[in-house]
Amino acid sequence: MSDCIDDVSTWMKANRLLPNHNKTEVLWCSSSRRQHQMPTASVRIGTSDVQPVSVVRNLGMYVNSDVTLRAHVTATVRACYAALRQIRSVRHCLPRDAVVTLVRALVISKVDCCNSLMAGASSPQLRRLQSVLNAAARLVCSASKYESVTS
Repeated sequence: MSDCIDDVSTWMKANRLLPNHNKTEVLWCSSSRRQHQMPTASVRIGTSDVQPVSVVRNLGMYVNSDVTLRAHVTATVRACYAALRQIRSVRHCLPRDAVVTLVRALVISKVDCCNSLMAGASSPQLRRLQSVLNAAARLVCSASKYESVTS
């Protein structure tokens, strides 16, 4: 692996690109059944040794070592509920159109980001994202927590 990374670094330097070895992370991917077989030894990148991690972030998408998207869904749900709490605190001061705009900008956009990668996500992960959308709909419609959002 280190030789491959050195080759990539050489190519980058030849093309006037500068690799940042301090920000480089190593992620070994495998099924959840084979996680215990993954190497735990550090990988040499440039002049430093990097320990493998279980989650990396690339272009705003979190990827687990077992490629379940669990970390991405957790981060998305956390960010969306935080935005919904902030919107709820000022909802009484805003017209409904402004609330809808805030929900679209701060919640729906987060759920939509990288949504094509969610095509293979498990049902529990999709249910968590659906619960965010349901909470957003309740906030816009001023519905109670236990009211149905289907209509």
